[in-house]
Amino acid sequence: MTLTLGLLAGEASGDNLGAGLMRALKDLHVVDGDIRFVGVGGSRMQSQGLELLAPMDALAVNGFREPILRLPQLILLYRRLVKEFTHAGLDGFIGIDFNVFNFLLESALKQRGLKTAHYVSPSVYAWRAGRTKRVAKSADLLLCLYPFEPDFYAGTAVHAEYVGHPLADEIDPQAGANSGRQAARERLGVNANDTVLALLPGSRNSEVRLMLAPFLAAARLFAASHSPAHIVIPCLRPEIRATIEQGVQAYPDLQLTLYDGNARQALLAADVALVKSGTSTLEAMLLHRPMVVSYRLGGFSYQLAKRVVRTPFIALPNILAGRALVPELLQYAATGEALAQALTVELRQARESSTYIERFEKLHDQLRQGADVKAAIAVLRLLQQ
Repeated sequence: MTLTLGLLAGEASGDNLGAGLMRALKDLHVVDGDIRFVGVGGSRMQSQGLELLAPMDALAVNGFREPILRLPQLILLYRRLVKEFTHAGLDGFIGIDFNVFNFLLESALKQRGLKTAHYVSPSVYAWRAGRTKRVAKSADLLLCLYPFEPDFYAGTAVHAEYVGHPLADEIDPQAGANSGRQAARERLGVNANDTVLALLPGSRNSEVRLMLAPFLAAARLFAASHSPAHIVIPCLRPEIRATIEQGVQAYPDLQLTLYDGNARQALLAADVALVKSGTSTLEAMLLHRPMVVSYRLGGFSYQLAKRVVRTPFIALPNILAGRALVPELLQYAATGEALAQALTVELRQARESSTYIERFEKLHDQLRQGADVKAAIAVLRLLQQ
């Protein structure tokens, strides 16, 4: 008997999650028959056999203005997908992150009698805790990446299950050891004996524009006191590279390497990292790199965020530990001088104290749960109920 599942991922991170889940579902379901996947996803989900109802690019929107301008097309796409999923003979539907669109879709399909799951909890621990009720109305099952998240859904109709983080499974606990550091430096053309600082100013051009100036100012001060020093900056997209290349022109004295790609190589090569708050703080922790975390917003956005954000921390290592494992320097506190000083302190502590990295190793073990398989088991359990 063929099991048919609908899935929707709206961005690259969701495509990665979806592909891992699909692979595990196929492995677990092989004794019971065929399994078919239909929906929306990227190249990785398609490589696992996803039959496309719409390209993932159809959902790609950025900023505040573009979603408003594209609202008519998104509404038409939503209505078409509800119709096509309803008539596809699905046994269940899994929305992967991409919260607003997927919650609407899950709610509509749930009302039509389908079992629904949502993969990745919204950040209810940080702001708008009332969203737990929205999740419960939309999904029968919620797959959580972090161990503290299921508690937020106690007393609601949704079953929230902690499965771990796929990134913790992907990154070997020994990946950041000296051999990994030296191999990354060879790939990047960095001297093996230099003190390497990774600068990660963000994955969106708007973030890079806000973060780059204080990050480069900190890098200059750090390099002056840690000679010979080498600064490595990943450039995720061409427009980000153009912004960074323009910014570094004011720092001809810095020994810099820019490369096209994600943060992994920079973090592997680094002795210490200056990281914009976000998933890169988790990746730095999993590679056991000392770090300083920072974030800046526009003035109005910062005042608004101060009123709605509820968590005392923004860095994922600190949120997971429930205490300040790494420094967080935000908004007006994120000056070049303060960031450079914090980087020096963190690097010294990491070199002098074995317990510094041991804290990261414990959190890595906690997140390393075999997330793909645990998520697949939870989905199959839901469908069998």
